[in-house]
Amino acid sequence: MSGGCMRSILVTGSSGGIGAAVAQRFAEVGDRVAIHYSSNREGAEATRRALPGAGHGLVSGDIGAPDGAKQIVDDTIDQLGAVDVLVSNAGVAPTAHNRHVIGETSYAEWTAAFRHMIDVNLLGAANVAWAVASHLINRGSPGAIVNIGSRGAFRGEPEHPAYAASKAGLHALGQSLAVSLAPHSISVTSVAPGFVATPRQLSKLDGPNGDALRAQSPFGRVGTADEIAAAVFWLASPEAAWCSGTIVDANGASHLRS
Repeated sequence: MSGGCMRSILVTGSSGGIGAAVAQRFAEVGDRVAIHYSSNREGAEATRRALPGAGHGLVSGDIGAPDGAKQIVDDTIDQLGAVDVLVSNAGVAPTAHNRHVIGETSYAEWTAAFRHMIDVNLLGAANVAWAVASHLINRGSPGAIVNIGSRGAFRGEPEHPAYAASKAGLHALGQSLAVSLAPHSISVTSVAPGFVATPRQLSKLDGPNGDALRAQSPFGRVGTADEIAAAVFWLASPEAAWCSGTIVDANGASHLRS
């Protein structure tokens, strides 16, 4: 088992895609997992049913609302008894519907895009981290927080600048928390994925830009949710505690930063 004993894991935004793969990875070693969803209850229930083992939880809530973010953690503690690891995966992803380019987007659309993405991707993650870290400190227990960021924080997202800004903020938040929480034996790290072949991205891969997306990496393909989950699982392990503060690029060398 991870760390030699069963842990309680909260994975936000785990009704599918990367979050579901992360939940599966922890459950495979005997950890209990709380599956969080905002609106896709059917997907969340399917994720939980697919998990090996018993005792897994199901929690819902709007992570972009301060009260909702804290309630997600409170409900997880009620169901699992504790939270040892937080994986902050919930977020607003770039889509054709939330595209916002200066010169093509109205001011109302621009401000709405920034408000929504910052509320969920950054403030929501910050609020959930506060609740989990406070719980761990009060228990006097070590733990881990792993944030799912994005390579877009480094290379830029010209059609979705709010997304890139929110993920850059998430990476910076993780590094600040890594310093402040280290005295409590809580590690904080981030994973910055490139393009990942999740179900909601399959239409892009099957479309006219599919070859271009695969060509971004010298491997000639895009990433998988299981590959991101493997990185998350290791970063959350006690063996990786000394890597607290790091941001792991998981993008198949599609974007290199100094």
